[in-house]
Amino acid sequence: MLNFRMIEYGSCEYHEMVQLRDIVLRKPLGLTFTTEYLQKEINDLLIGCFETDGTQTILRGCCILTPLDETTVQLRQMAVSPVLQGKGIGRDIIAFAEQQAITNGFNRLVMHARKEATGFYQKLGYEIYGQEFMEVGIAHYEMKKLLTATS
Repeated sequence: MLNFRMIEYGSCEYHEMVQLRDIVLRKPLGLTFTTEYLQKEINDLLIGCFETDGTQTILRGCCILTPLDETTVQLRQMAVSPVLQGKGIGRDIIAFAEQQAITNGFNRLVMHARKEATGFYQKLGYEIYGQEFMEVGIAHYEMKKLLTATS
């Protein structure tokens, strides 16, 4: 059974989150996290998707919401465990993240989406704006969505 909840910065769950993001997002690109990079996440909204398997709870997916201003939040570091990709967990994480954004007073969500993920986000109502750009050595697009209580 999957459940979604906020993760406290610096907690054991946070360290699991960093490890999952490292495996899914960083290592394939030959990148690592720096202490300075991770310290910037202290005021972000950290979201985890957990699966309870008997007595064990395992982090299966995550994302970060970084406030940009009073109305806009940026989705970052979206990651789903490789063994569960394509099973709808990413969609569910986005839905939970959107609700958390609304609950925290934001009405616009933006992101830098990897080019190969833009179709996934478009199905969820996100629009590409601007030109393709390079980030961490791969093609990205800026995407956005206006959030409503029914998002």
